[in-house]
Formats: sequence, C-alpha cells, structure tokens
Amino acid sequence: MKEIETLGLSEEITKGIVELGFEEPTEIQSKVIPLLLEEDRDLIALSQTGTGKTAAYGLPIIHKTEVNEGHIQTLVLSPTRELCLQIANNLEMYAKYVRGVNVVAVYGGASITGQISLLRKRPQIVVATPGRMLDLIRRKKIDLSNVSRVVLDEADEMLDMGFKDELDAILDSTPDERTTILFSATMSPEAERISKRYMSEPVKVSVGRRNAGNRDVTHQCYVVRRDDRYAALKRMMDMHPDIYGIIFCRTRRETKEIADQLLGDGYTADALHGDMTQSQRDAVMGRFRVKSLNMLVATDVAARGLDVESLTHVIHYGLPDDTENYTHRSGRTGRAGKQGQSVSIIGKGDLRRIRFIEKMINQKIERVPVPDAKTVCEKRVGNYLQHLIELDTENTPAEEVMALAVERLQELDKDELIKKLVASKFSDFFTYYQNAKDLNVSGRDSDGRGRDRDRGYDRNDRRGDRRERGGDRVRYSRFKINVGKRDGVNPLKVIDLVNEVSPHMNVEIGKIDIMSSETYFDVDQNFKDHIMGAFKGSQFEGQSLSISEEKERRSFRGGNGGGRGGFNRRDNNRRDDRRSNYNSRPRRSYRS
Repeated sequence: MKEIETLGLSEEITKGIVELGFEEPTEIQSKVIPLLLEEDRDLIALSQTGTGKTAAYGLPIIHKTEVNEGHIQTLVLSPTRELCLQIANNLEMYAKYVRGVNVVAVYGGASITGQISLLRKRPQIVVATPGRMLDLIRRKKIDLSNVSRVVLDEADEMLDMGFKDELDAILDSTPDERTTILFSATMSPEAERISKRYMSEPVKVSVGRRNAGNRDVTHQCYVVRRDDRYAALKRMMDMHPDIYGIIFCRTRRETKEIADQLLGDGYTADALHGDMTQSQRDAVMGRFRVKSLNMLVATDVAARGLDVESLTHVIHYGLPDDTENYTHRSGRTGRAGKQGQSVSIIGKGDLRRIRFIEKMINQKIERVPVPDAKTVCEKRVGNYLQHLIELDTENTPAEEVMALAVERLQELDKDELIKKLVASKFSDFFTYYQNAKDLNVSGRDSDGRGRDRDRGYDRNDRRGDRRERGGDRVRYSRFKINVGKRDGVNPLKVIDLVNEVSPHMNVEIGKIDIMSSETYFDVDQNFKDHIMGAFKGSQFEGQSLSISEEKERRSFRGGNGGGRGGFNRRDNNRRDDRRSNYNSRPRRSYRS
C-alpha cells in the first residue's frame, strides 16, 4: 500500500491522485491533510511554493465537499491569474473520480460575463483573485453567505501586491463561523494582522524555519562592478548550457534590455513585465513552460504567482528592495526534492544586505568568483564533447550520406579532425572570450568606483559628479504623482521611476515625501520639462501615472559646499531604511 493511501482520503480521491503519480506525501501534506480531515478549524501553514501545498489543502476540501448541495462551500483566494487557473486545474484533477464536484475559477483579464455564467451553474468550490472576487461581490453576482471554508493561498504575496483592502472586504462578506486556512511562505506583519482579525485559535504548521529558505536551494553571489553585471550573467549561463530559470530585475526597462541581450547572444529568452497585455503574458509563459524559452527575465510583480516546475536557477540581477522577496524568488527553484541554485549578481555595497539575508533564511550565501574565460571555454567544450560521446548514432543519415562524409574526412588525421570539429562549433564563442577581463571585484575595489563602500555609498563619487567646489546652488522643481504608500511606493522606487524615464541622464533628486495616495519629489529644474513629458503615459506596477508640478521650490548645496550632497544615488544600497520622508540629501541618477 502506498503511503498516500493511508491519509484517510476517500477511495475516489485516492484513485485520482495515485493515477497522477502521488505515492508519498510531502512534509506539508503529511502535517496538514490529517488536521483538515479531522475537524474544521483555522490553520496557518508556513511553506515555500513548490512543496505540495495545493494538494495539502485541496484534497481535504474535495473530501469534505457536499456534492448534493448547490452553493459555494469553499473559496480559495490566490494572488494571480496564473496561480488561480493552476489551482482550479489541480482541484479538478484531484476530483476526477468524485462525481458532482464543480470548480470554477474567476480572475481579472478575462470576460466577467462568462465567469458570471459559470457561477450560475452552482459550483461548490470557487478559486479567485482578490480583485475579481470583490468586483463580483459589489455587482451582487456571487453569494458567499454559505461558505464553510476560505483558503488564502500565498497570503504574503497577495498582501505584498496591495490586496489588503480587498481581502478585508471579501472576508467580511463570509460567515463568521467559517474555517480560514492561511498558506504563506513568510509571515509578514500584515499576514499576522489577518490571522488575528479573522482567525480563531489557529493551529500552526511550519515546514522549515519561519521565513527560512528552502534547504534544497544553494545560495551564491558574484560581486562585480555594475558595468560588468551582464558579462557575469553570461559567463554563469555559458557554464550551464542546460540552464532553465528566471532572472529577476528591478525595472521593466531592465527586463527588456537583458532579454534582448540574451537573444543577441544566442539564448532563448523573453521578458515578463507589467506593460504586457494578458495575451502577451500568456504567450510568453506558454513558451517558457514547454521550455521553448530557457530563460525568463521578469520583475518581481510580473512573476508573482508563477509556478513552474524543474527550474534549475533563480538569478537576482541585483537584490530586491524588500528582503523577503529574496525568499519568494529563491523558492521557485529546488522543488519536489530537486536541487536548485539561487545566484545573486551584486556590487560590493550589497554585502551588508547579503549578511542580513543570510540571517533571515538561516543559510549561507557563498561568495564565489565569476569564472574566468579559460574556465568557461573549457567547461563549454567539455560539455559538448561529453554530449558527442553519449550521442545515440542509431538515427544517423542514410548510408550513402555517411559514406560520403567518411570519404571526405578520412584524409584528415584524428587530431586535425578534432580541432576542426571544435573550431566549427566554438569559433564565435572563443572570439567572444578572447582577451576577456577578470570581472571579480577585489578587496580594494568598490563596485568599480573607489574605496570600500560597505557603509552604503562611496564618498569618492563626489569627485566626478558633483557641482563645482564653490557649491553652486541646485534649483529644484517639485512634482506630485498619484501613487503613494498604499500603492507600495518607497524612496528607492521613486528613484527607479526617474531612472527608468531618464536613461543616460544625470538627474539629481532632492526631497521625497510619500503620502498615503500621492508622492512629492524634487528634481533639478534643468530637467523639469523632460520629467513632465516622460512621466506621462508611464506606469507604476500596472497603475497609470499622472504628474503635476507644484509651486514649492527648494535648493540644496551640491558638492562639498553642501556638505552632504552629490553622491551617486544608484549606488546607495542602504535599502533597509524605509523612511517615508527622504530628506537627508540630494541624489543623482546613474546609468551605466
């Protein structure tokens, strides 16, 4: 008897999941399934994605579904359309042999009319994204008055995406006596608030340490100059020709640039970002899932809710603003007992944050050297030769063709033939790496621009970028944009927005004030017209931006004359400072 058959699930469910290949429950399934089968009680489960959590709550839900009752009994909330569809599909597969179970998925980016029609067919289980569910509630097109169970899948992700108000409104629309099941990779303060407000004495289950990383993932970092990040990325990928992974970038612009560079270098890659339509996003994800793409280049927001099996690598093209996002990113590899790698490409100024992340995930992030050109070439050629040795020759061309090949090549001796074979395959590759430099930052380097910057910025940056030593006064124009704290804005994201619309410019920013629903910031008035024009039509995490100029003007002294201004704002990595009022000094943009 398989261990999965001893969990107490119905015969019909067991038959379906055994057919799917389930034999032995994962750790989270072993802990959660018996609890949910035993009694209806609130439960908090801390578990990384890819640990089998959908089955952990999904199988008991199906087991407890009353198929003769035509009302919604279970509501599952998930952060994204992709995850919503995947959960619904999994539940349908688990219930293959359970007659009468009706599962409906409702989500944004699709016709609400069609989804309303499906809801009229009286499903017992509804899987939804928060925005679409709240829309249906407000339209009075869904009845949650008889819901017995609410599952919050990836609660931390939903809260990070700004769905706090939606979750509150949805939970307030369900009966007080319902059971609430919360699954999360981490337990943020907002997730704690949800549990205290909407759950009663929940049982707590944890797989691994709270906020910890997956033990099947090894963590490494390359420390390089900013200008060398792409070269380091390419070397790492050239060392692993069978790589299949996600590269995380901080901005939409960066995802496009990196994807284009990878395509130019012969890799199958595409970008995933907030400016894409749903059909474009679906097309990219479809190609990635079937491995027509070996690399997906994505922002954190665009990648939320993605669940792709067998990823070998997650690459951080710079560390995320929110340290917990490191855990979310890395958790996408090393699943189902397979080993995965999480690789960060950083500057020396990021080492302090690396140490902080190590404490959070309770794992070592090993600093490893970027491989030199000789190592990369030897590894790539070695992989190719091993492939040749193992190549199955049963399906070779017709005998006449092979005879011609033998006849034409027999005049060459073995050594010459091998040289020609390798040269024909790797000529361009060897040319690329000829005279390639060492990319590693030495102990005296600091991201390629002076002394050690462990304190967060390089005082020597003032020499090249500052105003004249006399301390010319920098005049600022003040602007207001229509996003604020509740939209996830922080000072670094404001800086990123300016960088994104001002490539290769040295735009200096002064004071930043972040309110609940709007943000004020000062910019060197020489760039006033550019900023006004560039922000029009821009978006912040999918929300259209509007910008207006305020009457208030301020001036700060630049250079040494001002005492504190003039450092390169792109290199200030003291990101753990989340103060909304960012007054301390003017900042300059940096573009490599």
